[in-house]
Amino acid sequence: MSDRAATVGSRRRGDELERAILDAVWAELAEHGYDRLTMDGVAARARTSKPVLYRRWPNRVQLVIAALGRNAPDYQEPPDTGDLRTDLLQFLRSLLHRFDDLPVDAVHGLLVDLMRVPELRGLFRSELTEHGPVNSLAAMMHRAAERGEIDPARLTPRVVALPLDLLRDAFLIEGAMPSDRVVAEILDEVVLPLLGGSARP
Repeated sequence: MSDRAATVGSRRRGDELERAILDAVWAELAEHGYDRLTMDGVAARARTSKPVLYRRWPNRVQLVIAALGRNAPDYQEPPDTGDLRTDLLQFLRSLLHRFDDLPVDAVHGLLVDLMRVPELRGLFRSELTEHGPVNSLAAMMHRAAERGEIDPARLTPRVVALPLDLLRDAFLIEGAMPSDRVVAEILDEVVLPLLGGSARP
């Protein structure tokens, strides 16, 4: 990185700098895939330095998780249409379609590293359950239980997380992002019957 680039990058602070870095991560993922993404490449594209990256994110996996989180659906306000199937379809589709502009190997490489490194797997699990999509699924399902759509006694943590587990397995086995048809099959053939709710024919 040139001195001029470092000087330009150093003028940015806070949210502006973080946006530039996470935009650079997304662009690097799309261009090179996860396996070839480097802190050097991100720093150069964001016109900043590696020490700036490492002060915020200690490794590339946490940096990528931050970029994925920035492009995620609104976990605080999941869909609330009055129908659980519609809510889940909308939410899961939005969750998957945020990867549309990324190559499959970028997402696959991240998942492989998460399974391989226990510390990173723990971090990702924490993000899923404490701040992310599992909380949103729980909110939608508990609302449906209050409406009488599903049996509240079946809302165990394992069942709540089941849609995500099945989508992840479908991706790993098929080597492609699950289609809208696969999302509907998972809901209609597994999740909604398990919850005691109504699936579509």
